Amino acid sequence: MSTFERYAPFVQDFIWRNRWEDLRSVQVAAADVIFHSDDNLLLTASTASGKTEAAFFPILTLFSEDPPASVGCLYIGPLKALINDQFERLTELCEEGNIPVWHWHGDVAQSQKDRLMKRPSGILQITPESLEALLLHKHAAVPRLFHDLRFVVIDEVHSLLRGDRGGQTLCLIERLGRLAGVNPRRIGLSATMGDPEATGRFLSYGTGRKTAIPKLDGKPARWRLSMEHFYVKDVQAGEEAKDLGLAPALPALDEKSDEAPAGADPGVGYIFEHTRGKKCLVFVNSREECEAVTTTLRSYCDRNHEPDRFLIHHGNLSQSYRESAEMLMKAPNQAWTTVTTSTLELGIDIGRLERAFQIDAPWTVSSFLQRMGRTGRRGGPQEMWFVMREDEPEARALLPATIPWKLLQGIALVQLYLEEKWVEPPRLERLPYSLLFHQTLSTLASCGELSPAALADRVLTLHYFHRVSQEDFRVLLLHLIETDMIQRTPEGGLILGLQGEREISSYKFYGVFQESEEYTVRWDSQELGTVVSPPPVGEKVAIAGKVWRVEEIDHKRRLVYTEPVRGKVPAYFGECPGDLHTRIVERMRQVLREETGYPYLMKNAQARLARARNTARHSGAGEKPLICLGGNMWCLMPWLGTYPFYALERFLRLKCGDRLGLRSFDSARPFYMQFTMRADEKTFFQVLGEEIRKPIDPLELVFPKELPLFEKYDEFLPEDLVRKGFAYGVLDIQTLKERVLSWTEEK
Repeated sequence: MSTFERYAPFVQDFIWRNRWEDLRSVQVAAADVIFHSDDNLLLTASTASGKTEAAFFPILTLFSEDPPASVGCLYIGPLKALINDQFERLTELCEEGNIPVWHWHGDVAQSQKDRLMKRPSGILQITPESLEALLLHKHAAVPRLFHDLRFVVIDEVHSLLRGDRGGQTLCLIERLGRLAGVNPRRIGLSATMGDPEATGRFLSYGTGRKTAIPKLDGKPARWRLSMEHFYVKDVQAGEEAKDLGLAPALPALDEKSDEAPAGADPGVGYIFEHTRGKKCLVFVNSREECEAVTTTLRSYCDRNHEPDRFLIHHGNLSQSYRESAEMLMKAPNQAWTTVTTSTLELGIDIGRLERAFQIDAPWTVSSFLQRMGRTGRRGGPQEMWFVMREDEPEARALLPATIPWKLLQGIALVQLYLEEKWVEPPRLERLPYSLLFHQTLSTLASCGELSPAALADRVLTLHYFHRVSQEDFRVLLLHLIETDMIQRTPEGGLILGLQGEREISSYKFYGVFQESEEYTVRWDSQELGTVVSPPPVGEKVAIAGKVWRVEEIDHKRRLVYTEPVRGKVPAYFGECPGDLHTRIVERMRQVLREETGYPYLMKNAQARLARARNTARHSGAGEKPLICLGGNMWCLMPWLGTYPFYALERFLRLKCGDRLGLRSFDSARPFYMQFTMRADEKTFFQVLGEEIRKPIDPLELVFPKELPLFEKYDEFLPEDLVRKGFAYGVLDIQTLKERVLSWTEEK
């Protein structure tokens, strides 16, 4: 029997209605695993390759043959917008099969959630945070809701592999399985997976199953790519964008670069001209920049007497603003452009998107591929225009300030994938004490009183905490008792304390990613979104791509009342740190050292790269890590990623600083360090070699009295665990040792 014949009749009808002439390889492979084995499944295939249908066609077929007596499939998505999009797609597919589809997150009406509670069935789509809330507040109902749960589908699984959110998701699945007495099969979906085998092991934690990872032969994507570089006071480049073929070359783009609006930011002006008449996304790396770019683009519309054609989408905007942008982008034959952060990076189908822009380089190859993959969904090539913006170096600037780091980073991301198909591997071997605190409180809140042994049995046996010792957990519990997060009962059990009750009472407890304290911004009856640290009354605030004057602030209720005004003002939503992998930074160095030309570089980018290569050649920056900037001022370019760079900074200052006479230490992470030094170059490497060969306890690289709060709940941990988690889970000592040893061996 063919895969198509094995599908349920209503699935076959869906395929015929959509005029699919044949099944894709990912759909055939997924059906084979789901129908003919009991394995978990990891599907890694390109964007818009049909992964969602590949997973759900066989699942729905099995449900039609043997309907589950509760929710039968849990779909976990990283974003509300993605869940909303998939909800519409699955509802159409499931209607004829009479299989209910539910969704559950903060924007879903309570009446819909109540209907699910009364009649648990079919497929439930949910975010990790809403699943946390469900386990916390509907603990007693979990067995009834999920006693016949057979599958858990985790969409965009790569987005959960580099932090506590992925660990939280695994813990929740495992806790739910124990409560409901089920062991559902897990299916992970991703278009950008760096180490499928490691991810497969991660996906299988606690299931006792292996993970099948089908090898798929897909057609190579066709790319249309350009990269331009602008200084803040630059002139507009005047050259056509170029094509890059992973398939046969495509004709060049047909429009020329026009002059930017007078007095404009040249990079944003470039985007303004090349989005006209097109449906586009403009990706930025922070919410502040999202607001600033949108405001600037709208001001250009005003100045050119054009109607506003720009939308905005990021996580601090209200539901109505986000959904309005999504709806307008899906409308056919409308040339809207949306400026967005990662909120439109994942999975959402917004129709025939013609072009994606990226301001500066994203932090990961995975993110680059996801963002470019928003385009090319109707048979056309994927298309990305990079717009790199940097401050123009002053005439007497020191060497490191003259290097176009953002340009090098963008080239490295592209080349790593083109040459090696390299994508960041998951970060799985961490010491997740912040998440341990969170899951300890969540477990106590949902279960009620537990003995210390019973609590340890429920929490420490969650597979994500396999590196946490019994002693670490004992230290944590004693600290939580001292701080009234939990308290002992007369019978010796543990319950939530006053501070613990206060912590879990906020909806922000459901998430484990960092958040800043937010105020809701209102205009008349409209909720605009949220901001951090609102300005005083009478000052301006930027949100939703517009500028507003603050009329009143209600600090108790955290509300800001505004009125619209003209103008421009920076927005602030909190820090946006980046984690750059060592492999990317090493490839940046290779970009400086090689003579290769890259066909996607535009006029300015070509000139800036040639200048940087010339500078590196004459200074030795591409060949040697330590450069004298004059006198006793030195620059170290270690070509390391973020976490080994952290370790090197500390190693130099704590282990070598006194011997070398290091002073005036300043870092531009993770690219270079500047300092004054009493020693010469030979002594520098001699001292590093001697110190690196001594045994190093990672805790020795934490500064005295330093408390490196790195994750969301670190502030509630005992200080010893904070330091230990940072030293053993963040600082990359192994890569540091390898790099320093390579320097000293060369010398």
